[in-house]
Amino acid sequence: MTLHLRLAHTADLDAAELRAVRDLLDAAFDGDLSDEDWEHGLGGMHALVHDGAGLAAHGAVVMRRLRHRGRWLRTGYVEAVAVRADVRRTGLGGRVMAELERVTGRAYDLGALSASEDGAPLYTARGWQRWPGQVHALSPDGIVRLPDEEGDVYLRPALAGPLDPAGELVFDWRDGDVA
Repeated sequence: MTLHLRLAHTADLDAAELRAVRDLLDAAFDGDLSDEDWEHGLGGMHALVHDGAGLAAHGAVVMRRLRHRGRWLRTGYVEAVAVRADVRRTGLGGRVMAELERVTGRAYDLGALSASEDGAPLYTARGWQRWPGQVHALSPDGIVRLPDEEGDVYLRPALAGPLDPAGELVFDWRDGDVA
C-alpha cells in the first residue's frame, strides 16, 4: 500500500479536501463532532495521510494561548486526530502525530491536547504527559475553572520546557469545548 503524507495549512486545502476531512472526522467520532469541534481544527497546519482509498488519517495543530505562572505561552494545540476505521492500529495515527509534534516542537512554546480515554494511549506512548493540575479558561466573565477537563489535558514540552504542575493552566476562550 502506498501512503502519501502531506502537511498543509487550512488555506491550502480546497473544498473537496476539507469535505473529506470533515467526513473522516464524522465517521471516526460516530457523528458526535459538533460544528464548534470542526472549527477548532481549522486555521492551522493539517497532517493528512492518503492511501489508495483516499484520506486515511488526519490531525491538525492550531495556535492557542495558554497561561501558566503568569506567562502566556504560544501553544500548538492538537485537534481533529482521526484514522479511517479500516486502517486503524496500523501506525497512521503515529505518523500524523509525528508530523504535528515536529511542528509544535519547533514553532510553539509547548504542545497541548485534550484526549479521550480511547485516544490517551496513543499520546502517552509518544511522550505526551497528562496534566495533573487544575485547568481554567479566560471566559468573557473572567477566569473560570474547568473541572470536567481536568485529567483529559495532555502536554508536550517544547521551547518553554516542562511546566510546574503546582501552577494552573488557563486556556484562551473559544466556543464549544474550551480545552
